Amino acid sequence: QLDVCGRAPLSNRIFGGGDAKAGDWPWQVSIHIVGFGHNCGGSLITKDWVLSAAHCFQSAGVSNTVMYFGRLNQSGSNPNETSRTARRIINHPGYVGPPFDNDIALVQLSSSVNFSDYIRPVCLAAAGSVFGGGMESWVTGWGSGSDMLQEVTMTVVNNSDCNKSYGGNITSNMICAGQQGKSACPGDSGGPMLSRNGSLWIQSGVVSFIRIPCDDPKHPNGFARVSQYQDWIKSYTGSNPPGFVAFNAASNSNLRSVPSLLLFPLSLTLYYCIFHLFFIML
Repeated sequence: QLDVCGRAPLSNRIFGGGDAKAGDWPWQVSIHIVGFGHNCGGSLITKDWVLSAAHCFQSAGVSNTVMYFGRLNQSGSNPNETSRTARRIINHPGYVGPPFDNDIALVQLSSSVNFSDYIRPVCLAAAGSVFGGGMESWVTGWGSGSDMLQEVTMTVVNNSDCNKSYGGNITSNMICAGQQGKSACPGDSGGPMLSRNGSLWIQSGVVSFIRIPCDDPKHPNGFARVSQYQDWIKSYTGSNPPGFVAFNAASNSNLRSVPSLLLFPLSLTLYYCIFHLFFIML
């Protein structure tokens, strides 16, 4: 996958926040529950596999999961879109929720997808990759009922600082990021957290947990740390594994800043209210 992963050939703009454009994030997946609609995000990592969060499949299974690739909006026309059902869903055996340790899952597609300028795999952070505090990252998804695919920038928060915010529940399998006024929201779960190395996009995290309200400045967003799972992912993806790329940035606090914004309006479905309120009460 190294010859195609992490490249968005139609995207030549500066990313900051707000509505995405067609082809900006060609690995983004919208995971639907039949009869419910958009449930979670995910990322295409090979022509046969999607990476997402384990908590997304506690009420969804192979029989009622549909994945959309090349999708930009949830209600309008998506001429570059294709869809697949799930052949197999594999939650990490060490998943514990809450506190959402090992919150990562693989979904095998019912059949392979064909790559295009709008549908491509993302590169994954290789084992030992370092994403230092202050580094700028990007998160994408359809959180809180957004119709258009959204993008937001936020900065990595060191695990030691994040651990203080969450009372000691942050493990080495997690990575945190946040910035006042910027956050993932319910509906973004399972989607990618990304870092950029030149023109190459590398997935560092999988959206796992947040506090309500989404932009709570005292509690960064929590993500599954992708680099911890290279061996586990490769054990299932077989002879055509994802493109793993080493990333090492101990700190990156001098990156360009983007004005703070509240990307997602807080409008939760009952399903997500119950899920996240349960987490808040712990």
